[in-house]
Formats: sequence, structure tokens, C-alpha cells
Amino acid sequence: MRLTFLGGTGTVTGSKYLLEHQGRRLLVDAGLYQGLKQLRLRNWDSFPVAPSEIDAIVLTHAHLDHSGFIPRLVQLGFRGRVHCTSATRDLCALILPDSGRLLEEEADFANRHGFSKHHPALALYTEQDAQAALRRFTSREFDEGFEPIPGVRVQLRRAGHLLGAASVRVEWEGRSILFSGDLGRAEDLVMVPPALPEAADTVIIESTYGDRAHADADPLTELATVINRTAARGGIVVIPSFAVGRAQAVMYCLHLLRQQHRIPDLPAFLNSPMAADATHIYREHRAEHRLTPEQCEAMCTAARIVNSVEESKRLNDMRFPAVIISASGMASGGRVLHHLKAFAPDQRNSILFAGFQAAGTRGAAMVSGARTVKIHGQQVPIRAEVAQLDSLSAHADRGELLAWIGALPSAPQRVFVTHGEPVAADALRQAIEERHRWPCSVPEYRDTVEL
Repeated sequence: MRLTFLGGTGTVTGSKYLLEHQGRRLLVDAGLYQGLKQLRLRNWDSFPVAPSEIDAIVLTHAHLDHSGFIPRLVQLGFRGRVHCTSATRDLCALILPDSGRLLEEEADFANRHGFSKHHPALALYTEQDAQAALRRFTSREFDEGFEPIPGVRVQLRRAGHLLGAASVRVEWEGRSILFSGDLGRAEDLVMVPPALPEAADTVIIESTYGDRAHADADPLTELATVINRTAARGGIVVIPSFAVGRAQAVMYCLHLLRQQHRIPDLPAFLNSPMAADATHIYREHRAEHRLTPEQCEAMCTAARIVNSVEESKRLNDMRFPAVIISASGMASGGRVLHHLKAFAPDQRNSILFAGFQAAGTRGAAMVSGARTVKIHGQQVPIRAEVAQLDSLSAHADRGELLAWIGALPSAPQRVFVTHGEPVAADALRQAIEERHRWPCSVPEYRDTVEL
């Protein structure tokens, strides 16, 4: 069996792992590259095998860095099935069309305003392409084996992190390989913890936080501090947030802070129709999160939903303390860009990032202290307070990653560390080698290994 690393190497985006044996091909994840331009350009590269020759895709979860390339593959000829949990399918039904629509809008905006180097600017795929891709999805249950390809047995295990998120174990011709997917946290406010891993010959583990531990700080206290400090200045808190997962966690925190009278009774807005729809999906998949029906309802109503473009634009005219939650989480696109243009130049306001910021994104630049960021072809000054709330991260930290892999019931023959920026991935590799003495390496883009 041959494994090729087509993404998630040297970066936390673009996850794709191609398994090949005797002319059959299985792709685990099909993520979109985000962040640095040289990474984003890979989305346009020729795929190393014809998409029509991929027999099936198994998807760990719905975030774009794992699912967002599927419409492109379908556009290029993929005709197999995409296997995932029912919650992942439901979330992809929101995320993928929204991604296609945003890609079309960005291309149209670039063409109308003339700031693209390409004439005309084109969308990688369209909303229609995404809808076509969704027709290829097949739902699978956790812990129940299935065969996406005859003779290939796959099992999905809970990974925490997000509704529907799974680790993937593949058995093929007597060999086994385990993909961690993105692992959640043991004590997440909303999500249940990851299931313990099963034994496998080869293990691929993510390393987003492979070089650090999350702070012991209470996320409620940290969030309240930023909101109260900003409100005292008469400012607005803009929270760039992933529409699925992080937005819901932030809204639940807002509910708790109001309930405990720890923040003023200021208005909060969820300016992401997709995030609003995703929030309602939490009601349908209660086994995957910790919230009671009452808590889930309180989360869903913690912020006013902004649906229309006109209402979104009116938010930028506000001059009283408020909280705006808007996608995307790394400020790489979406409605939040318009809020950043409106509020980042004013020192009374705050921009609060609630999670990891990949290299090359506007979020990473702002967290690093950039005084300006480029949005829609213009340099926008950053005078607002910029803060980061890592304690709300949905990713396991170094200790939690080591605990998960350390729970393997027997030693794997090989371990590959992926889905992390270079320092984080190598730090986790070193820790695994020192703790367990297992052969462990960090693969490069397009590396191929025989298993």
C-alpha cells in the first residue's frame, strides 16, 4: 500500500492523503489550501492523479481545510462517493455551497474593482459545483465499519473538535493505518472528548498545537476582560470566527457571561447566515456535544442573527458598545473583512481572534502586530486593540495529542506528524520519539511512502 501526502504538510491547511494499492485509490480528506499565497496557488495545480481515477473519499470533518477541495475534484471528474458522518454531511451542506458562493463573489469583486492580477479573475469552483459535490456524499455511523472500496474496511471514531469530526482507521490487504483527523480537547466547553484510538500499523497525527500547551486561563474570564475593557472605551468587539464550531462556542460563552452578570447587557450580532444555520444543527446532533436542550437553545439565541447584506452593512455604522461575531476565523474572507475595514482603524475597538491563525492569513499578521493589513486591494490601518483567545481553541494541545497517541493499545510501526506548521510538527515528532521510541517523521509535500 502506498501513501502520498498531498496536503497538511508544513501547514495546517489543504489536508489530503492518497492511499493506493493494486490500481485502487482512496483519498482521506480533500482540504482547501489557505493562508500563504504559495499555498493557495496549490489549489490550482494539476492533481497528481486524475480525479476520475479516485475510487472514494473518506472525510474526517467539515472544515474547509479538510473538505473544501471536494467540489474542485468533482468539477475535474471525480465520480466516487464521499463517506463521512451524518453531522459532517449536514455541515458540509452549509459550508461547501457557501465556499463556492464566496469564491464567486471574490472573483466578481476583483473584476469589478480591478485589483486582481488575472483578467478575468476566476473562481476555483462555484456554488453550483458545490451542490453537485454534495450529491456524492454518503453518511456513515461512528464505530460501524464500512467498505468504501471492495476489500477496504474503514471505521470512524469520535475525534471531538467539531460536530461529526472523526478519526479514520483503514484496513487494506492486512495492513492498517490510522488518521487522527483534527483532535478536540478533553475538557472542551461544548464538544465531547475524542475517543481512544485503536491499534494500527501506521499512525498519522495532527500537530496544530504540537509545540505548546493551552494556557490554564479561563476562557470566560478572558472573553469578559476584553469585552468589558472595550465597552468602557465605548468600542465594539469584532470576533472573526469560524462559522462552524468556534462561533457556537463564542455564543455559548456570551450566554454564560450574561447569565453570571459578568459583562454589560450589550447587543451581540452573529453576522454569518451559515453560522446561524450551523448553530441549529447542534440541536439535531446532541450526542456529540455536552449541552442540554436548554443550554443549546440559550446558545442559539445568544446573538441576533444578521441575514441580509443591508443589515450587515448597517452594523458598520454602529457607534455604541457591541459584539460582532463574523466569519471567517482567520480573516481570510467573508463578511468580517468589511467589519475589519470599518472598525480596525479606531483605537476604541477590539479585534478578538478566538483560535489558531495560520501563517499568511490576515489573522496571523494582526496577532503578530501588523500595523496595516490589505483588504480588498486597500491597506487598512490597525489601531484597534488586537487580542487572541487560545483557551477557546477546539484543537488538542501538545499534552492532549501525546495523551491520545500514548493511549494506543500497541506500538505502531511508523508515525507521521502532519497538519502543523514546521516548528510545531517537529516538536511533536521529537516528543513522540523521546517518550515512546517509535519511528516518527514529518513528511514533506508530495512525499510517498510504501506501507
